[in-house]
Amino acid sequence: MTDDPATILTAYKPDLTKARISKRYAAEKRFRMYGLSAIGVAVLVLAILLITIAGTGYSAFQQTHIAIDVNFDKESIDPQGTNDPGVLAEANYRGIARQSIRHAFPEVTGRRDQRNLFRLFSGEIDFQVRNMVLDDPSIIGTTQRVWLKAAADIDMLTKGFIDRSLPEGDRRVNDQSLTWYDKLDRDDRVKKRFNTTFFTTADSREPEQAGILGAVVGSALTLLVTLVLVFPIGVAAAVYLEEFAPHNKWTDIIEVNINNLAAVPSIVFGLLGLAVFLNFFGLPRSAPLVGGMVLGLMTLPTIIIAGRSALKAVPPSIREAALGIGASRMQTVTHHVLPLAMPGMLTGTIIGMAQALGETAPLLMIGMVAFIVDVPGGITDAATVLPVQIFLWADAPERAFVERTSAAIMVLLAFLIAMNLAAILLRKKFERRW
Repeated sequence: MTDDPATILTAYKPDLTKARISKRYAAEKRFRMYGLSAIGVAVLVLAILLITIAGTGYSAFQQTHIAIDVNFDKESIDPQGTNDPGVLAEANYRGIARQSIRHAFPEVTGRRDQRNLFRLFSGEIDFQVRNMVLDDPSIIGTTQRVWLKAAADIDMLTKGFIDRSLPEGDRRVNDQSLTWYDKLDRDDRVKKRFNTTFFTTADSREPEQAGILGAVVGSALTLLVTLVLVFPIGVAAAVYLEEFAPHNKWTDIIEVNINNLAAVPSIVFGLLGLAVFLNFFGLPRSAPLVGGMVLGLMTLPTIIIAGRSALKAVPPSIREAALGIGASRMQTVTHHVLPLAMPGMLTGTIIGMAQALGETAPLLMIGMVAFIVDVPGGITDAATVLPVQIFLWADAPERAFVERTSAAIMVLLAFLIAMNLAAILLRKKFERRW
């Protein structure tokens, strides 16, 4: 190499240098364009997905009701006038409701026509009338206008999901029912109201009676069991492996296995729970206790890995300063390192719990796919969870379950977004920059 200025000026070619710089800038510009395009496509697909789910499921938050003047006959409900709740609960409210419906349509006299007339209404109208009496016994002996819940097919008709122009044989609502519906609609007796049943009841064979409360409670109990099991074990394992464990082949094997377990398909943990917890230990099937244990096995590697990363983020100077003033290894970890790493551990735990909330496959293997009509009262009661409830409704043939499936997905997404948002806020609030 020479330092001769003449040689340097001869070797320098401005045109060639400018062309190379322009080529490099063009390549960088294309790379940025590719990245922005990829992000744009991802956002577009996500937006289409969310719009599709919301567009299909928003109607589930409303339910059609039909106004009927119900005669709360005292002789049928409480002939002795005792107002005893036990007596009031045993009255024939189905007969009272149907008698009021017949009174609204006096021209319908045939038994077959009356049965078709009753199909305009949900099968739970007797419980609706009974609850009104139990809540306010003073209505006994009066006639009240009651908004009774309509059947699922009538609800779909009101929401525009049934095409009236189709031939009668291709519709779920026949011409006779359409005539009665139109009469009620002209009399302003058909109205859509907020569907509180969707949030206050458990599953049902009838779409208009189905709700997510049982699944939400089952998910909460399952996640509670998961959290109680995995958080202390995960934190203890992370602290030991990062702060106390010797660096030898055994700890290397443990670390490799933890990383591998984090990538194992979730259904494998379901098979493990089926073989060990149900078949060997005989724990109750379809219970949040077993579901929480299975999800705990699946979530534990994630929490250990996140915990170790949080401990590694604590500067070594913190440990050295604590040891330098006479603190023991245990005091250094418990009093200084662990409190500083805890926000990161909590963030990893919340993310792991959000992952567990959305799991379906391992819970199907332990029987949580059962049809559960009651809200679970404990961790050993039969229960289902929200993702499994979505799976069950998605397989139902009725059109009304389609909107409820999408609505349940919206609720599940809301929980997942809330949990991830909590993790982000927690990290921002307690994050230390060293």
